[in-house]
Amino acid sequence: MSPLPTNQRGMWFEEFEVGQRIQSAGRTVTESDIVNFAGLSGDYNRIHTDAQFSSETTFGKRVAHGLLGLSIASGLAVQTGIMEDTIMAFREISAWKFRSPIHIGDTINVVIEVKEVKALPRLGGGSIVIELDVKNQRDESVMKGNWTVLIASKPEDG
Repeated sequence: MSPLPTNQRGMWFEEFEVGQRIQSAGRTVTESDIVNFAGLSGDYNRIHTDAQFSSETTFGKRVAHGLLGLSIASGLAVQTGIMEDTIMAFREISAWKFRSPIHIGDTINVVIEVKEVKALPRLGGGSIVIELDVKNQRDESVMKGNWTVLIASKPEDG
């Protein structure tokens, strides 16, 4: 279970197999990430932006927006290279669960496992269901769920 080499082009539909696992690199969540995401999304909930307020909650300190964690996970998944130049469309997120908070200073990575492959010849590729398990530096799952993506088939002449 390792990232693809950085010069690897994305995988074609035919190269995906149920059970394949790939682990992304890690990324540390910063205060700047939270502040920038609040500004971008308009979500200034005090659990994310107010240290004093957050210190009195069950979390004991500020937490990252759940959707910020999901966005970072998306970037980490793309950075593995498996979909580079071969992804046709992002179709669905399903069964997504936010399990534990992500705090400032936590480093997250994504373990990707191929759950289902379905050829769609009329689209020139197929549908891939991948499970993403977002883990922190303690190897605790902080969020998890499935994505469905459309991946191009390998060209006949390539």
